[in-house]
Amino acid sequence: MVVPAEASGQRLDQWLVSQLPAESRVRIQQLIEQKKVFVNSALRKASFRLRGGEEIAILGQVTLPPLKAYAEDIPLDIVHEDDSLIVLNKPAGMIVHAGSGKNEAGSRGTLVNALLHRFAQLSQIGGELRPGIVHRLDKETSGLLIVAKTDKAHRKLAEQFSHRKTQKTYIALVHGWMSQSQGKITTPISRDVVRRTRMTTRRTQGREAVTHWKTLRQIDGPYGRFTLLEVRIETGRTHQIRVHLSSIGHPVVGDALYGAPRVLKSLERKAKSIELRRNFLHAAAIQLKHPVTDTPLSFKQPLPVELDLFLQQIVGK
Repeated sequence: MVVPAEASGQRLDQWLVSQLPAESRVRIQQLIEQKKVFVNSALRKASFRLRGGEEIAILGQVTLPPLKAYAEDIPLDIVHEDDSLIVLNKPAGMIVHAGSGKNEAGSRGTLVNALLHRFAQLSQIGGELRPGIVHRLDKETSGLLIVAKTDKAHRKLAEQFSHRKTQKTYIALVHGWMSQSQGKITTPISRDVVRRTRMTTRRTQGREAVTHWKTLRQIDGPYGRFTLLEVRIETGRTHQIRVHLSSIGHPVVGDALYGAPRVLKSLERKAKSIELRRNFLHAAAIQLKHPVTDTPLSFKQPLPVELDLFLQQIVGK
């Protein structure tokens, strides 16, 4: 690649990200750190300022150490347990399992690691990195998660999820007032080709996604207008609720990735600004059938303390 004159002054890593939309900035920086990017046949740092006219060559791909799941003594909030499955209440801030692009440090502190320490048996269908994992919640989303202990249970549970026989209900707080009391969003979802950590509804091609929402409460308080929603999803696409609600102009509070402000400023003079360091999205209820006995199961979890307190703040109590 030859750097055009108009790119003069740009950092090497920033320019490469603009030229390689399929790669994240982190991945580009890893390529540079691993000495696989050459500028005029010389190695340069990510912060190197381009002048225009340089020839850039990328030789090879990022080399990452193999990921592992480690048993770690991390507390778990177990809602239900039997010989076939576990139902737990995941806290915000915990990754379900290590994924692509993570180094060894990034594979620590996961839900899977906590499960490996706590339980002697977990389903192996998901492989070494995802034992027992039937479905996932985003890192900054809290709430109910189902884990399979046996392969038989895993298959039966996965079949229920894929055939939409489970019912998952979330509580979300979004910016602004919804124009209707309830609605349905069916826009397909796909990966954002520029920002690979995001999903989008703006591409013509995408996977089917269905989100139902219902207004629980409209709020007009010292920090503006918000709507508390009950959300039910038929499909389980990555970031589905977050990207769907953002696509209709109502991002989830705290979700800076999809357009929500990081800090909420008070409309009242001398009142302090507040910040929610997670997404206001909670998997509050799930209904399914037991994978062995076929008995209907139903579980509920109230909002965690930090969301309840935040809700009181924006209401003005």
